[in-house]
Amino acid sequence: MKVIIIGAGTGGMCLAHGLKRAGVPVEVYERDRTRADGLHGYRVGIDPTGNRALKECLPPELFDAFAATCARPPRYFNVFTEHLKRTASFPLREDTDPVNSERSVSRMTLRQVLLTGMEDVVRFGKTFTHYERHADGTVTAHFADGTTATGDVLVAADGTNSRVRRQYLPHAEVKDAGVIAISAKVPVTEETRALLPREAFHGISLVFAPKGRFCIWHVMEFDRHDAAGTGVGGNDAELIERRPGLLYDNTRDYINWGFSAAAGRFPGNVMEMRGEELMRLTLGMTTGWHPDMRRLFALADPGSCFPIKIRTSVPVEPWETTTVTLLGDAIHTMTPGHGVGANTALRDASLLCRELTAAHNAAEPLLDALRAYEAEMIPYGFARVADSLAQNGTSGHDPLHRPVIGRAVLALTRAYFYLSSRIPPLREKFLTDLHTYRGGDEAAAL
Repeated sequence: MKVIIIGAGTGGMCLAHGLKRAGVPVEVYERDRTRADGLHGYRVGIDPTGNRALKECLPPELFDAFAATCARPPRYFNVFTEHLKRTASFPLREDTDPVNSERSVSRMTLRQVLLTGMEDVVRFGKTFTHYERHADGTVTAHFADGTTATGDVLVAADGTNSRVRRQYLPHAEVKDAGVIAISAKVPVTEETRALLPREAFHGISLVFAPKGRFCIWHVMEFDRHDAAGTGVGGNDAELIERRPGLLYDNTRDYINWGFSAAAGRFPGNVMEMRGEELMRLTLGMTTGWHPDMRRLFALADPGSCFPIKIRTSVPVEPWETTTVTLLGDAIHTMTPGHGVGANTALRDASLLCRELTAAHNAAEPLLDALRAYEAEMIPYGFARVADSLAQNGTSGHDPLHRPVIGRAVLALTRAYFYLSSRIPPLREKFLTDLHTYRGGDEAAAL
């Protein structure tokens, strides 16, 4: 059996590693021209579900490299007002288990780890155009350069704008959530460290502000303070040599902020803006915010500042199983409400890897294996889409964004966090729910 994967993202590469380790022939086709292209250096939280999937699929030395390149875990979950008044602060439970824990990793670092050792598997510079299914069940993928690849299974791992999905499930819709975010990184210095309260510097912090404006803050501190280079990006040759998969890693600590609001509050050309223009826009939309937060907006690295249009999948009914299937954002794009998109893609990858391996070893027919994967993936994937969309402010239709009722909803939101952090039973319930969601039922399934 031969598996063709379209897209070398998180889920696709995790699946490719797992199949390669299991002896299943696999090829990955990626539109980027080299492993240095398409690098996005922002944080992704890997929860126990994601950790387990990576542990299951990656060679041990690469999983160790992934663990070694993670930032220190957050110690607090905080909520602030736009005036930097603390609404709530929850000390997070310490995670000492190497797998059953929450990790923070740079997206570009994770990408490089996942591409390591796969030179014989990944084909760069291959832009997928369409596929053909044949009478014998095989599938041929066509690429813009005129080349083709034929396999027994075609896996769509090509993200939110999946061309495979558009051909295979043309009725499966991905729509704008009605929210736009601007994200950037700020190098950690004595000045920038002092601009955040202690709990904020050592935690994940949310800011709920009037008019549905929202900001998230997260600090990435790495255990590599002697790394060469300046600024928020750079490489250390010795570290790269010592740790496989470290190429293009962030070797500087940084503060990551993400400011968002309803799409209608941004200028029409916001998605074409970059760098200092976006930073000025953020400052213009936060004129009444605390000076320390505004200073951090102004101190961002312009090269790291870009806009994001938040999108979400519309659930679809199960489809008839064929030798074409999908994983990750290609089928269940979700808003960053709980940050579970990457972890759900990793869960897909490990589940699909097990089913395809069983089919390869003749333990079950191929279509039965794919049917079992989809029967499990579709319900949990779209459940996570709904959960993420239900989080306050992640949809442009959320009451927080409305002119009048939004003020009342903002007050209720702040009151909820205030009381939950100060009343012991509510605080314990909040933390239990948070930890359970971040790795409970998915972890059990794995």
